[in-house]
Amino acid sequence: MIDDLWYKNAIIYCLSVGTYMDADGDGVGDFKGLLRRLDYLHGLGITTIWLMPFQTSPGRDDGYDIADYYSVDSRYGTLGDFVEFTHGCRQRGIRVIIDLVVNHTSDQHHWFKQARRDKNSPYRDWYVWSDKKPAGANKGMVFPGVQKSTWTRDKDAGAYYFHRFYDFQPDLNTSNPRVQAEILKIMGFWIQLGVSGFRMDAVPFVISTKGAKVRKPVEQYDMLRSFREFLQWREGDAIILAEANVLPDTDMDYFGDDADRMHMMFNFHVNQHLFYALASGDSRPLAKALKATKPRPASAQWGLFLRNHDELDLGRLTKAQREAVFKAFGPDKDMQLYDRGIRRRLAPMLGGDRRRLELAYSLMCTLPGTPVIRYGDEIAMGDDLSLPERSCARTPMQWSTEPQGGFTRSDKPACPVIDEGPYGYPHVNVAKQRRDPNSMLNWTERIVRMRKEVPEIGWGDFAVIPTRDPAVFIMRYDWRNNSVLFVHNLDEKPRETAFSTGLPDDAGAHLINLLAEDHSHANKRGKHRVVLEPYGYRWYRVGGLDYLLKRSDVDGKTVKGKKQ
Repeated sequence: MIDDLWYKNAIIYCLSVGTYMDADGDGVGDFKGLLRRLDYLHGLGITTIWLMPFQTSPGRDDGYDIADYYSVDSRYGTLGDFVEFTHGCRQRGIRVIIDLVVNHTSDQHHWFKQARRDKNSPYRDWYVWSDKKPAGANKGMVFPGVQKSTWTRDKDAGAYYFHRFYDFQPDLNTSNPRVQAEILKIMGFWIQLGVSGFRMDAVPFVISTKGAKVRKPVEQYDMLRSFREFLQWREGDAIILAEANVLPDTDMDYFGDDADRMHMMFNFHVNQHLFYALASGDSRPLAKALKATKPRPASAQWGLFLRNHDELDLGRLTKAQREAVFKAFGPDKDMQLYDRGIRRRLAPMLGGDRRRLELAYSLMCTLPGTPVIRYGDEIAMGDDLSLPERSCARTPMQWSTEPQGGFTRSDKPACPVIDEGPYGYPHVNVAKQRRDPNSMLNWTERIVRMRKEVPEIGWGDFAVIPTRDPAVFIMRYDWRNNSVLFVHNLDEKPRETAFSTGLPDDAGAHLINLLAEDHSHANKRGKHRVVLEPYGYRWYRVGGLDYLLKRSDVDGKTVKGKKQ
């Protein structure tokens, strides 16, 4: 059945509770405000909400410095408010996954407070210590240019502690079996309160060996199997979506050859090459990236995204490719971050060009995997580069032309709402776009609805159709006796392209446009000839719209137009 693995054909929507809607008027978004906006999300067509951290935190890293894993930060509400929210989601058929941030804690967590005070504390070994500052402490920082070291001396402890991230985020000793048991306890707690899974933060660091004597960290992949085993035991269809920006040749180590580790992973490799394709108009590196990340278990899935809440990491590109993306989308130094990425939102990166925005979203929705949409991108929100580091792209949601964009009744929101310029809330907001049938919001709703009607992308096998023009990118998916085909023009100039579908006999003779009325019929040689406008795209179903009558109940290989 199509719904057996719900994450294979989901639409995931990422948001931060604190920037979505403030119901109590204190300037910070909360679960009551989020609950009141669930009908909007239901109408948008999303099937899964991914919540960024909302547990008790000093808030020095937007909640990723957690001080209590079994709580809700009082600014966002209570555990009761969270349960009411998950219940409201369930009523609307929406699942909830939450961030699982277990590579490190806040230095204000009671575990670390006890560990630093007493060498004999049972929590001492929950963190990573060294009597002397280890060699290489100035290497391996996650935030180069901002972070100076990975080891910091603690006066109370009389020792150095390890922190892959900021110095107020001491790393947990995840090799410690007691820490691993606590991670399972955390997962079980939130599963019991209604979540359907977790986006696990910084997975390669979680499973790596840590310590002053560790010269080359070793990934402990069996840890991933333990997490999954526990999750399937407690909630059979719960998932883990891994944040693992790794090279393609290690992907299967995270998925597991027997599909016994991570259910999903973000495809950072494809993401970076997708932005190079958008910057250069050259689809060939993107095609190579798709081929490199094609191997995965049948039950595993990629998460496909454009922008997320972090910087656009370009570290996997060549120097020339990276410079091309910087030049196109982040030419100024204040647009760049950590010597490797761009800290802007999607709309200003693409110059507010509606054609390019549609092209980018069309690509994301038709690449192999599950689309992940960031809050506000459905209305083409902008960024505030005056805010530090990644905060510039984490501004409050813009709902209307009311004061503070309808986000809060407070005159001083914790994070300022964008109120000036072309991306200010008087110009870019949900209410205004709701009334415009041609708005970005209504276009996004239509494309989400159509994506949900094309399960071949989430379930099927894909092939990149060769063309002589690198600016034209064509993909075909096959699943259960049905095929779909997608054509994209990455260039600012119109393109005419001729191609064959690659299907046997006359199976690909007719292409039915799913978004408009300009269908395509092959000539006598089986070739389709399509004219694409600048940044144009086409979604085709192969054959006809009676495809549901032709769909097989089982998977199989197509041979000479027939199913075996």
